[in-house]
Amino acid sequence: MTDIERLKATATQVRRDVLRMVHAVKSGHPGAPLGCAEFFSAMYFSVLRHSPKFDPEGKNQDLFFLSNGHLSAGWYSVLARSGYFEIAELNTFRKINSRLQGHPATDEGLPGIRVASGSLGQGLSVANGAALAKKLNHDKHLVYCLLGDGELQEGQVWEAAMFAAGRNIDNLIAVVDYNGQQIDGPVDEVMPLGNLKGKWEAFGWLVMEMDGNVVEEVLATMKESQRQCGKGKPVVVLMKTIMGKGVDFMEGSHKWHGSPPNDEQLEIALALLEETLGDY
Repeated sequence: MTDIERLKATATQVRRDVLRMVHAVKSGHPGAPLGCAEFFSAMYFSVLRHSPKFDPEGKNQDLFFLSNGHLSAGWYSVLARSGYFEIAELNTFRKINSRLQGHPATDEGLPGIRVASGSLGQGLSVANGAALAKKLNHDKHLVYCLLGDGELQEGQVWEAAMFAAGRNIDNLIAVVDYNGQQIDGPVDEVMPLGNLKGKWEAFGWLVMEMDGNVVEEVLATMKESQRQCGKGKPVVVLMKTIMGKGVDFMEGSHKWHGSPPNDEQLEIALALLEETLGDY
């Protein structure tokens, strides 16, 4: 199996994990994690310079922050499958006293989670601080932050964007999951984002674009974003994805933002996704 084939297989397994996790507790957010499966897989198995031997301070390794914390099921899947904790712990998702809360939390000490997230709009501010700390510590590793497109309706995101460019935080790569859907409907109907590329450029960022559902493109673009670091500007990647990707009756619909599949829907969905790495 080639590296690309392995990443594609991992993305498929992540989708199976997500569906089974939210179905088991009849709650959670399947749509966006399904759309970001290739991205999560590429990041944790190819792009990030990281170690499952979790260092709370994040020294001498890349850092990843999930600002849109409702994508937790997808993130937990790749964290477990890259060795941060036992894969079997995915069975505890959203259960009482679980470390795998519906939105990532830090109080239970889950490895890989550096900040509680899910209160939208805050992640980029945290990433700014982490990236500045790396500069002060002469740490050449990078900081990444994933945001949702609907999340960009939060004013704090743009304050953080202005700060990052104004302070030349050029060891920071933000990625926007640009699937065009949010909980109340299409993003352009709820609060149009307009010329998103132009907005980020006006705020002083280097803007890149990619198809987040094509592994080869994710790898190529993220590697190029790394090469653009250190040149005086923060980098943002506008990542086009399809909400619910891989499950035909979920694809492209905001209705699956926060609705778990029922028993029949789960069976149909899993039949579309071959078990590749073994279910938990």
